[in-house]
Amino acid sequence: MSELVRAIGLMSGTSMDGIDVAMLATDGQNVVERGPFLAVPYDPAFRDRLKRGLEDAKTICARTERSGILADLERELTLRHGDAVERFLALNGLNAADIDILGFHGQTVLHRPDDALTVQIGDGPMLAARTGIDVIYDMRANDMVHGGQGAPLVPAYHAALAQGLKGAAWPVCFVNIGGISNLTFLGHDGEIVAFDSGPGNTLIDQWVETHAGVPYDQGGMIASEGRVVASLVERYLDSPFFTAEKRRSLDRNDFLPPEGGEAELSDGARTLAYLTAAAILKSSGHLPEMPGTFVICGGGRHNRIIMADLRDLAARHGSVVLSAEDAGFDGDAMEAEAWAYLAVRSLKGLPLTFPGTTGVRKPVSGGILARTQG
Repeated sequence: MSELVRAIGLMSGTSMDGIDVAMLATDGQNVVERGPFLAVPYDPAFRDRLKRGLEDAKTICARTERSGILADLERELTLRHGDAVERFLALNGLNAADIDILGFHGQTVLHRPDDALTVQIGDGPMLAARTGIDVIYDMRANDMVHGGQGAPLVPAYHAALAQGLKGAAWPVCFVNIGGISNLTFLGHDGEIVAFDSGPGNTLIDQWVETHAGVPYDQGGMIASEGRVVASLVERYLDSPFFTAEKRRSLDRNDFLPPEGGEAELSDGARTLAYLTAAAILKSSGHLPEMPGTFVICGGGRHNRIIMADLRDLAARHGSVVLSAEDAGFDGDAMEAEAWAYLAVRSLKGLPLTFPGTTGVRKPVSGGILARTQG
């Protein structure tokens, strides 16, 4: 067996709610030993700065450009990641010498796959200097250089996890409901197909923040008091995104929340929760076949309304829906774990993306290695 590499993955997703830190030991292939996890939330003031950064990013024309507040924001974001690593190590009785590599996602501020442009702020060399641990960062760009969409990258990790999935009806589909939802289809013969499936939590978060002053609908409490506005759902599902022959990755601005007068608070939250589930099932129509089992990961699995809608819609196709925990995983940690796993694959020159996941012309590796000084 190949020697296992100890890696920490760092994820700050499209929901912009904080930094996820997860550790695992892996050979970068089928052996995965999952370790501890820590979530470090952002304070509201920093979340607001990130949102302003998204506005400044709209003018970016090159991957290295940092317009407006983005240069200062990148520095602050990197230092916060360094603090999160330090806290994680202290909580788990570890030091920097115990870790071989950090997988650093950074914060996506712009994603335009049609223009082969993706921008994640986050300074890899600064993080390496701050933590004393080598860093792999900027893992999406090389995929785009070779004709891919730059997303999703997690499917390689899903495929490794599926090796230990017991008793599930195949094919298996991992569904990550983050700001954007995405699917990873794993076939009987090792086939991997993955793509973004539509809006995840972003529209719900934007809706309740605007109309209730809260950052998200905890557990689906607001949605539970509303009803589905069918005309709104139909409008979203009529988007060309769902019918286009070529699957494409999404930016958080590709779908926008309803106008304020189109629904009251709870009806809007209920409608958008249903949309999240319906978009997953509609996009599943582009898979090679309907999955026997859906494994739901990401923050959206905590919204009981989304999960109930998913179970109802999937049952109509004879499919079973499991939460990540039902399947023996940690759905909160999975994306950060994936970035640790991908960092090890990058170190070893193994592919991160495949024609069936991002549309890249051939399987390619990616990422930039920032070494510590010394």
